[in-house]
Amino acid sequence: MAQERQETSGRAILTVLGSDRAGIVAAVTAVLARHDANILDISQTILQGVFTMTMLVDLGAVDVDFDTLQGELAALQGELGVQITFQREEVFRFMYRL
Repeated sequence: MAQERQETSGRAILTVLGSDRAGIVAAVTAVLARHDANILDISQTILQGVFTMTMLVDLGAVDVDFDTLQGELAALQGELGVQITFQREEVFRFMYRL
């Protein structure tokens, strides 16, 4: 388990985009909470029925590897009918550097 925690140490950026409906925040945060991921920052907006949410997540204490957590979130997007992106912070920063 220590090796798994080492693999997932660090932070990740999680984004959600889709039509607004009840339960999106609850479902996403339930997956994170189940694996001891800590939300460091969160921003949520609804623009004319379009739901957007961005989270900065601390993965230091998670009990599964990154790919497993990413897979659970990918499965959730089908259930909720939204797009969920979950990237390691360093990948996100590299992709969107100016």
